Amino acid sequence: MPGPAPAVPDPSLADLLRVLAPRPGITASLVPEVQLIRADHPVPRAPIVYEPSIIIVAQGRKRVFLGELCYTYDPSNYLVLSVPLPLECETEASPANPLLAVAIRVDPTALGELLLAMDDGHPVPDLMPGIHATRLTEDIACATVRLLECLQSPMDSRLLGSSIVREITYRVLCGEQGGGLRAAAARHGRFSQIARVLRRVHQEYPQELDVETLAREANMSVSNFHHNFKAVTATSPLQYLKRIRLHQARLLILQGEHNVSTAASQVGYSSLSQFSREFKRCFGTSPTHDAGAARG
Repeated sequence: MPGPAPAVPDPSLADLLRVLAPRPGITASLVPEVQLIRADHPVPRAPIVYEPSIIIVAQGRKRVFLGELCYTYDPSNYLVLSVPLPLECETEASPANPLLAVAIRVDPTALGELLLAMDDGHPVPDLMPGIHATRLTEDIACATVRLLECLQSPMDSRLLGSSIVREITYRVLCGEQGGGLRAAAARHGRFSQIARVLRRVHQEYPQELDVETLAREANMSVSNFHHNFKAVTATSPLQYLKRIRLHQARLLILQGEHNVSTAASQVGYSSLSQFSREFKRCFGTSPTHDAGAARG
């Protein structure tokens, strides 16, 4: 009688991501909150805007810079962003050792519902940076493997995907850096007031937004608003707004749907020369250069 079949080793995060993300770039998954990331070559430090998310790396390494602070995330450390942030990012990767990662978008409504269900009385930090890198735990790594396994099946993704995303979010909330997500979802406190302003900036960035208006939105004096805003984002409100506008304009240009003039107007610039100067200062290249690359 033949003996039992040999055990098949569990697939690793990297094994699953090589299959699910065979090409460089960002790949949408069958679960709306989940994106898969691959880079086959190193990427030098460059500006980028990150959305609130949990990012788990299976292979390779990334560094993000917020002001004078640097956060590294790799197979040993995952990244948590509780608010949208304009950062600078660099990537370590090669064809033999590509960067492989999974990004899980943090939905404020789902986060609030989860915290309400937990009802554990855990203290909510009043003010802290909107980004953290922290040690990857075994329970989060195992849940992420199960998430990637379910992405291989449309039915599994539909029936199990959201519940595993919820589990990973719960594990992060219970971890040492879960305070940022708790603070973002809280209804009161300085962090949640700044988070509310950041959401407004992302929704209304083409419109006229001044510091006085944003301070009123946060129910703070202008001086307190400046101080608290910088504590969360490591930048001033006007610099933050400028970076969001420039990033959105660059996306419009690179997608090839707008020329430089219309992209500048779409994001709220009335002066094309000012837009071009600030664009080049931010990205190190002119908007016309990027427009030419998009056409090419």
